[in-house]
Amino acid sequence: MPRELSTYHRGVAAANRAAILDAAMALFLASGYDRTSLASVAESAGVSKATLFKQFPTKAELFEATVLAAGGTPGGELVDPPPGDFHGGLVTLGLAYAELLTRPGMEDLIRVVIAEAPRFPELREQTFDFGTLPVLAALGRYLRAEHAAGTADVDDPDAASAQFLGMISTVVFWPRLVHGNWSLSDEETLRVVDDAARTMAARYGVAVGS
Repeated sequence: MPRELSTYHRGVAAANRAAILDAAMALFLASGYDRTSLASVAESAGVSKATLFKQFPTKAELFEATVLAAGGTPGGELVDPPPGDFHGGLVTLGLAYAELLTRPGMEDLIRVVIAEAPRFPELREQTFDFGTLPVLAALGRYLRAEHAAGTADVDDPDAASAQFLGMISTVVFWPRLVHGNWSLSDEETLRVVDDAARTMAARYGVAVGS
């Protein structure tokens, strides 16, 4: 039975992981997946190759972890909106998603995914479970909670999530991927998210007392 790590050793492991992911992000963006080696990531992170291999045995696993770390929630966990205000809850989560899409380097990271995945079997076969990203997981939970509360009729939360996120990313993100100078003001972003939320509420919302 493996011995439980002490608080100190857990802290060291967490610090090493953070350093590895930071170094991997910089190298993947600068050099692409093909030209980034695990050895170069270890050197840049200031850890031994053995330390890196212990946490990330393959480059595909490291790349997946890098993508998921980039989609994490800065400053703590995302708080799920309570059910009852379907439109308002969707706006809250939609704005969080828009923030994720517009983080520095996010479009460059997605470019790496799009450009490299077709050429490397390990990336094609690796399952990138973007549903584990805090914002996307929270959206799924929220749609299920509204459905259970009877304030929305969402039989297929996965499909509804894709519809909602698609309405936002089509305006907020994909033009940035093609046109580097594309940007929206905070007010314009809020309008995009609000319109998407209103569309979802009209399609899936259940009037109180109905």
